[in-house]
Amino acid sequence: MDAYRFSISWSRIFPNGTGEPNEEGLNYYNSLINTLLDKGIQPYVTLFHWDLPQALEDRYGGWLNSQIVYETKLCRDDFVHYASTCFKEFGDRVKHWITFNEPHNFAIEGYDLGIQAPGRCSILSHIFCREGKSSTEPYVVAHNILLAHAGAFHTYKQHFKKLVGDRLPQFSARASMLVSGSLDFVGINHYTTLYVRNDRMRIRKLVMNDASTDAAVIPTAYRHGKKIGETAASGWLHIVPWGMFKLMKHIKEKYGNPPVIITENGMDDANNRFSKLEDDLQDDKRIQYHKDYMSNLLDAIRKEGCNVHGYFVWSLLDNWEWNSGYTVRFGLYYIDYNNNLTRIPKASVEWFRQVLAQKTAGLEYSGSTVASS
Repeated sequence: MDAYRFSISWSRIFPNGTGEPNEEGLNYYNSLINTLLDKGIQPYVTLFHWDLPQALEDRYGGWLNSQIVYETKLCRDDFVHYASTCFKEFGDRVKHWITFNEPHNFAIEGYDLGIQAPGRCSILSHIFCREGKSSTEPYVVAHNILLAHAGAFHTYKQHFKKLVGDRLPQFSARASMLVSGSLDFVGINHYTTLYVRNDRMRIRKLVMNDASTDAAVIPTAYRHGKKIGETAASGWLHIVPWGMFKLMKHIKEKYGNPPVIITENGMDDANNRFSKLEDDLQDDKRIQYHKDYMSNLLDAIRKEGCNVHGYFVWSLLDNWEWNSGYTVRFGLYYIDYNNNLTRIPKASVEWFRQVLAQKTAGLEYSGSTVASS
């Protein structure tokens, strides 16, 4: 393994969202980064993985408030201040930075559907939402995320690279210039594929009036009565390997073949407390999943000339999976939650080790990175 992707917790660096950095947090990540480099592993670091400091949510509404992007002309926004601190502290060793993890999902699930933090939506979207407006808030959040990304990108380029419709918010000419071209590569998290059909009657839009229905399509796992693929433990995760090929080809044709890194790809098993450990460790389904997805990725590179630079498995370890909690397991390593978090390798570990050693079942081309998150 020559690369490892992890996310920095904003609250670990700034418990209050801004101000002076927390030395213990800095020391933790310095230790992690140094250990990786000592092992010959390049760190790929994500700055925001949905965990906004609660202090900023309480102070001004978090991502709904443009203060998180531009407070005054003389003061950098809170996110750029956080990003700048990370660049300054770790940038002499970290060469690869990712600003936001799945910004679309964060905006939709947090501010349209209300199923992720901060749980905001219109009442029709989710009965447990106390406040929110699903028709506008996801766009406000997406707008601010784009500006925050651009601000962090240009701050890095300028100061740190030498170390290594009417509902839509309007972008000023300056902001548009800031966002344009603000990337070195596109990170793609890909797990599954769905069909869509035209919502001709716009019934969902009339009823819900939220951001998710603006596309006027209805996602579905079925076509002519046939399911698109086998379902993993999570009901949303349908195993559709050819989706990887089509996605890479689409990105090439639609966006001019930008450099792409697959920053997440994986499937989950159910965490069944009644199953035998030996059965949980024999994760043949996961092995087949990665074989098939990586094969389609390799076809996209070889047959279509897609500009793919790396691939990260999700995930190295079983983890807390958002609102699914510990009910599912994505890891190559089994975590015994009842025994001091003991790590036990699953069958997929040995398979993945062989892939990394041979690079024949994965990304066999010049400049490739095959790794884990």
